[in-house]
Amino acid sequence: MSDHEIKNASTTPGLPISLGLGPVLEKADVERHPRALDRRSLLVGALCIGLALIMTPIARGLMALIGLITNLAFYQRVGFDLVSPAGHHLGLFVIAVPVIGSLIVGLMARFGAKAIRGHGIPEAMEQILTNDSRIPVRMTFLKPLSAAIAIGTGGPFGAEGPIIATGGALGSLLGQVIHVTAHERKTLLAAGAAAGMTAIFGTPFSAILLAIELLVFEFRPRSFIPIALAALSAIMLRPFLFGTDLLFHIATFAPASPAALIGYAALGVIMGLFAVIIAKSTYLIEDLFERLPIHWMWWPAIGGLVVGLVGLWEPRVMGVGYDNIDRILSGNFLGIALLTFCLLKFIAWSIALGSGTSGGTLAPIFTIGGGLGVLTAQVFEAALPSLDLDLRMAGLVGMAACFAGASRALFASVLFALEVTQQFNTLLPLLAGCATSFMVSAFVMKTTIMTEKLVRRGHHVPSEYMAHGPQTPAKP
Repeated sequence: MSDHEIKNASTTPGLPISLGLGPVLEKADVERHPRALDRRSLLVGALCIGLALIMTPIARGLMALIGLITNLAFYQRVGFDLVSPAGHHLGLFVIAVPVIGSLIVGLMARFGAKAIRGHGIPEAMEQILTNDSRIPVRMTFLKPLSAAIAIGTGGPFGAEGPIIATGGALGSLLGQVIHVTAHERKTLLAAGAAAGMTAIFGTPFSAILLAIELLVFEFRPRSFIPIALAALSAIMLRPFLFGTDLLFHIATFAPASPAALIGYAALGVIMGLFAVIIAKSTYLIEDLFERLPIHWMWWPAIGGLVVGLVGLWEPRVMGVGYDNIDRILSGNFLGIALLTFCLLKFIAWSIALGSGTSGGTLAPIFTIGGGLGVLTAQVFEAALPSLDLDLRMAGLVGMAACFAGASRALFASVLFALEVTQQFNTLLPLLAGCATSFMVSAFVMKTTIMTEKLVRRGHHVPSEYMAHGPQTPAKP
């Protein structure tokens, strides 16, 4: 037996348990000298900082590319600002714009990388769970490019899902170039994703929690410290590239009364049920596309046709739609107009996503969830005016609770809404709504919108934090 095997047979800095256990422990990759952080952690942390400094300009570039394609496709002009397609003057030709964009995405998926299809986070989770966090290099540029084309030509998606996937791919690429373990590569992947989300939304705390809850599946310093360093680096660089304005403009909220907290908790129950409907509908639509007697390359064009037809009726459903979230959170978008908009947004988004194009889920879920939150609060207000609900707060709670129920990222959902408002008075209503939404969703549905695809493929997806998992030794 070698000195290396004897040394590694020890579970403490002292004597080994048994000399014969050395090879067994090493093959099982048992962590024998647990420490919160070590020298490798410093290296990984430094790499995560560098990763964030690269990822933040990439996120800005993606937003500029979406703006350029939107301006060219809908207004025939050169511009890099993120604009809504709603002000176009294309007439019936607007139907063709998302079809053309979806055809391009289908061709990119067929001849470039099939993994660009979908909203990015489940694909990153799959590589973590099954492939030692190794994402193909071509995904680093094909995913953001395909998403920019899909969104810029009217796809009703958010840019955050693709940029999270791009950050993960860049982190994975760095972990494949440098000699690291599989666990360290997973941390780099999650750090890239957190940096991307921070760059888009300016929400570092929720980005850290989202990475922990959906990507690393653990809570220990050697994972969350490097991820935190990446998010902090991204938020420090963000003002120079994105400016200092908040993404959403929301008036000041008053503290919620005890009766109102009960109302927001009841609203969370509704959102939990709706989150189940969202997840089930998306995968039902995917199943229907699977039955079509044509190659999957053409499916996005069908989804694009639906988007174009819906956009002809209600052009505000097309594109990223952050301005729609602003309108919902203002408390002035109400009643039948809001109900119609949410229904059309849901139809366009779910069919387009189910067709296999490239796009994100966060912004659409926030938009639809926020709208449903306002509508539910209007019903509560008519039936039980003593609840004293604030329609703007209800929109915020609905937005966060819908995502909490759909993704089961409870803490990330609460902290996201808290960070975008920067108002502490939102905390208790958000906890009430997100917790009840999570509970309802977990009882009714075993999987989530992020994990259903993976479970169907036979993968086991952790549903709770793990102290630590097996680490694959670095390969030369």
